[in-house]
Amino acid sequence: MAIRLSLALVIGMTACSKDNEKSGTDAAPTQAQSSTNTDNSDNGKKDDTSAAAETEKKDSSTSDNTAADSNAGQEDTSTAVTTGYEVNIGVLSGPTGIGAVGLMDANDNGKTRNKYNFTVAAANDEIVAGISSGSLDIAAVATNVGSNLYNKTSGGVQIIALNTYGVLYILENGNEINSIADLKGKTIYCAGQGANPEYVIKYLLEKNGLTYSDDGSAADVTLEFMDATAITAGMASGEYKLCMLPVPAVTSVKIQNADVRTALDLTAEWEKTGAEGALTMGCVIVRKAFAEEHPGVVETFLAEYKASIDFVLGDIPTAGDLCEKYAIVAKAPVAKKAIPECNLCCVTGADVRKTIEPYYTVLFSANPKSIGGAMPGDDYYYSK
Repeated sequence: MAIRLSLALVIGMTACSKDNEKSGTDAAPTQAQSSTNTDNSDNGKKDDTSAAAETEKKDSSTSDNTAADSNAGQEDTSTAVTTGYEVNIGVLSGPTGIGAVGLMDANDNGKTRNKYNFTVAAANDEIVAGISSGSLDIAAVATNVGSNLYNKTSGGVQIIALNTYGVLYILENGNEINSIADLKGKTIYCAGQGANPEYVIKYLLEKNGLTYSDDGSAADVTLEFMDATAITAGMASGEYKLCMLPVPAVTSVKIQNADVRTALDLTAEWEKTGAEGALTMGCVIVRKAFAEEHPGVVETFLAEYKASIDFVLGDIPTAGDLCEKYAIVAKAPVAKKAIPECNLCCVTGADVRKTIEPYYTVLFSANPKSIGGAMPGDDYYYSK
């Protein structure tokens, strides 16, 4: 598995179907890549031979049972798969990447049907560049980034899964804040300007009748947008009294300062507004051309990815260790405490659109640029 780290780290299910790849086209390598310098210029794919194509066809016909039995990240009693299509995947450090650690571990141990080359990035920019250039086939990103990429690439990406519901919390050094109304007259140090967090906090303030300012002008609530690392340090030291952060930064602050408490769960506050759908902050996207050319590969990935999320939720101690191993979360103890607050999910199929489209509508109403200037079209939503 190739992992390339960038920057400092901060922050339903469809069963496998028969692989629809045609014999004589892109074939599956017969060995897992051991090099840490995978050549992304051709996505690591090899020319097919008739024997390899026949093997892939045979493997895909049994993908249902293999994927179901292979609980990613755990000891697998089924025969380890030694052939499969090679896929380049990008994941972010932080909550949207946590669900992939079981898959990363299973991949390293030869227990996945596909072969995966993982890129772990600290910011969306690297993932966006990889999808745009074609060096990445699939990626876990923030939901607004998925829509932005769809618009930027003129429909070149599709959303194939939702992996993370809301992960935002208001933390307080004190005991004054018990509702959104209590934020009146306060300054909140916020992470995530120009992304989901900014639009969520502004929407919630508006729905509760509060005005806000992020430029120093007079308002009910002052929002100070800063880097999450700086906010974490300020809250841990006691310098700041109130902040909005995602997990696992939330967990890190509370470990360092026992006086800090979770004042508001913004997912719960979102639900109180009566908004349709769900506050959904993480998703998985695929290049549309890749999905059209390799539908069976995508279906196999979805099955293995769901197994990975099930593993993370079912074995938090081991998953926490893997989060540190694969640089998804800096420290295993933080990951183990953060996972229960990450609201991991694996929503696929028709449920994706029903869940996420109302959220996109809220973002579009708040700021059309937040999702790329237009609501995603029908072709954004993947269907096999």
